[in-house]
Amino acid sequence: MTRPTTARSLVLVVTTALAAAALAVPAQAHHRGSTAALPVVTPRAETPVLHDDDEGGNADADDPAIWRNAAAPGRSLVIATAKEGGLRVYDLDARPVQSIAAPPAAGPDDAPGRFNNVDLVHGLRLTTGRADLAVTSDRGHDRLRFYRIDRDRAGGPLTDVTDPAAPAVFSRDQAEINEQRTAYGLATWTDPASGTSFALVSRRERTGIALLELLPAAGGKVTYRTVRTLDLPATFRLPDGTSWAPCGEPGELPQVEGMVVDPANGTLYAGQEDIGIWRLRADLTGTPKLVDKVREYGVPGVYDEETEECAPGADPGFGGTRISSDVEGLTLLTESDGDGYLLASSQGDNTFAAYDRELADHNEYEGGFRVAPASAALDGSEECDGAAALNAPLGSKYPRGLLVVQDGHDAPGDGDRPATNFKFVDLGHVLDALDD
Repeated sequence: MTRPTTARSLVLVVTTALAAAALAVPAQAHHRGSTAALPVVTPRAETPVLHDDDEGGNADADDPAIWRNAAAPGRSLVIATAKEGGLRVYDLDARPVQSIAAPPAAGPDDAPGRFNNVDLVHGLRLTTGRADLAVTSDRGHDRLRFYRIDRDRAGGPLTDVTDPAAPAVFSRDQAEINEQRTAYGLATWTDPASGTSFALVSRRERTGIALLELLPAAGGKVTYRTVRTLDLPATFRLPDGTSWAPCGEPGELPQVEGMVVDPANGTLYAGQEDIGIWRLRADLTGTPKLVDKVREYGVPGVYDEETEECAPGADPGFGGTRISSDVEGLTLLTESDGDGYLLASSQGDNTFAAYDRELADHNEYEGGFRVAPASAALDGSEECDGAAALNAPLGSKYPRGLLVVQDGHDAPGDGDRPATNFKFVDLGHVLDALDD
């Protein structure tokens, strides 16, 4: 794996000893685990549908973030990625406020801009003063993009403040960028001790995560530098002594997408899609620990090039019982007393799992829920990619906070066109469901 020159001396490679740490999670009983009894919550609103086709601008809903307007919480915003469709900004009624196009391809044969994940940084010091920023991973160009948030700015609340000289995150040149093993998942983190802000970025089709320090540039722009990188395992030693790697397309490694950092203790949670949820230090030092495994962990598979799918073999029973691959959409539901939950989208069975946020409780599983249809016109969430929770009053509409989840199959849909959007859920109803 190649890195920017500034990071080569700091690259951390996780060895087989780290892969063996996966065995710290005890093997669960050999069953899939029942999800039928999970409580149900329903959305209050949904954003307009996006279509991932030429007519729809190749827009595909993926990952949301919630920006709270401290001066007027009822005028807060949801900022979300639409892949080649760029960024979308919504009000609390799920109505569009602003649409930002992804940058064009560098050349006629190059990959176009593609915004994958988004997160927020609050009060970053720029040369023009402090500002709240939306940060997004541009998978198409292997870069981060930065947007200043000014709620009442004419023309829309987001302004691009990306330094034009910002480097590629993982790639050495345009040819490597076009291979699209590029910036993918994203989480931001501000170290309370130093006040320094960082972005943690995963790499598509690879196990790597990069720690990037966010830096002010001239004219109120923002850039970054690579501090260090870490590679999670790609193969795992199973309890029966055999070695296992999840089935995938030739050359693909088990990638990470969903990530979130607990600001209280600088803990990063990273969802390795076909493996499970890792807990590690946000500065990428120390040894990661596998908190939970997907049900499919350890299941052998054979890739069929004709169908482009994996045919699974017999389940040896080494997987978990709570989440089904892919594990996606990690978000943190914090509470004022320091308690709260880590929420994870269990994409394979259309549920959400909740784990205790407190490290002293070893991120114990606390329950789960589904986001089900509210009516024939307002459906739930299926195959959720991204999620964001904010446990703070957001005006009269969401006095107990908001959960936003991506819906991978919006219904009733529009014929055979791919249809995705975002569902807005009263976070109070989620808390009630988890407390029952």
